[in-house]
Amino acid sequence: MKSLNSDAFRMSIAWSRIFPHGRKEKGVSQAGVQFYHDLIDELLRNGIIPFVTVFHWDTPQALEDEYGGFLSERIVKDFREYAEFVFEEYGGKVKNWVTLNEPWVFAHAGYDVGKKAPGRCSSYVDKECPDGRSGYEAYLVSHNLLNAHAEAYEALKKCEKCIGSKVGIAHSPAWFEPHDFKDAADGASVDRALDFMMGWHLETTMKGDYPAIMKEIVGPRLPQFTQKQKEKLKNSADFVGINYYSSVFSNHVEKPDPSKPMFKQDSLITWEGKNVDDISIGSQPVTAALPVYARGFRKLLKHIKDKYNNPEIMIMENGYGEHFGNKDSVAVGTADHNRKYYLQRHLLAMHEAICIDKVNVTGYFVWSLLDNFEWQNGYKHRFGLYYIDFNDNLKRHEKESGKYYKEFLSQGVRPSAIKRDEL
Repeated sequence: MKSLNSDAFRMSIAWSRIFPHGRKEKGVSQAGVQFYHDLIDELLRNGIIPFVTVFHWDTPQALEDEYGGFLSERIVKDFREYAEFVFEEYGGKVKNWVTLNEPWVFAHAGYDVGKKAPGRCSSYVDKECPDGRSGYEAYLVSHNLLNAHAEAYEALKKCEKCIGSKVGIAHSPAWFEPHDFKDAADGASVDRALDFMMGWHLETTMKGDYPAIMKEIVGPRLPQFTQKQKEKLKNSADFVGINYYSSVFSNHVEKPDPSKPMFKQDSLITWEGKNVDDISIGSQPVTAALPVYARGFRKLLKHIKDKYNNPEIMIMENGYGEHFGNKDSVAVGTADHNRKYYLQRHLLAMHEAICIDKVNVTGYFVWSLLDNFEWQNGYKHRFGLYYIDFNDNLKRHEKESGKYYKEFLSQGVRPSAIKRDEL
């Protein structure tokens, strides 16, 4: 929604909308290509800078059917072809790119616990999973995601009309607090949890290999990069994209079960909503999808600055989801004062990270402009600044949060004006 120095809009290009059958040789949808030209042109005509995501989890079905999508290293070549086409087609207009959206979620939720498409996991995780191998496939998928990213990064840098472009990955970490502040093992688990969740893809694109703790714990289940792949991955991001929503307590696991490997267990933690003293992480209104913990936002940003040598950071998503059940209505949905407070608290936390902690944050986007399809939650969880009436021809209604954010952007209302006790 907003870069810190100009109006901007984040959008995604659907791979299958450009290449309906996965590869260029099997046909390009000119209607799909033109759709994105029209959208980008309309943004530019209105003085809005497009930030474009290349892959937002929409692997073409044809490639899933042919070789299993990101389970196969064959996807790397096909992804580069798709990325090259997109860069050449839109690179003269678009200068800000995200190769992958939330690779940790895509791999973990899709291939380790089966909550998101394609819904793969082991039966000891969920008996409803039709297929999969938890503790293995997520690492394989991420390996192919990272190599695909590196190929796309190289392709962008070779694109002549793309000169001056920036590209990164939109990571989606939570912040972790120790489950027991007096327990040294719980304290140490925080860094380990962040290495597994964020360092998995962030550190690898900076240093060219996985975090040492991942290689130590996961062992032979973690694929290895060739020397050439490491060289391509090293420094293959111009900025760090962050999607932040919430935080959780990290509880150290002393004795994992090696017979039932899982990504979360590999990080030797369990996630807890309450700490050892039965205190919840942040606050969580009745209709909130996730706990609200703005302190975690600031702490996460400072952690990235301190651990990764103060990189440029763009907040690609930050938002508050609500579910109303049978009480859902225009009147209820537009009176979203909790979302307004969420934005105020997180804008203040970001303000403090920038001005006090000296974190190099250069952009901020709210998730999202409109209520939309939220993966396995469908249309039940509302994240928008505008309420969409799904019972009345998708009519849009401005929410209280939308009114606040519009005022914040247009009249210069600053986070420093917000009372500190709102944190």
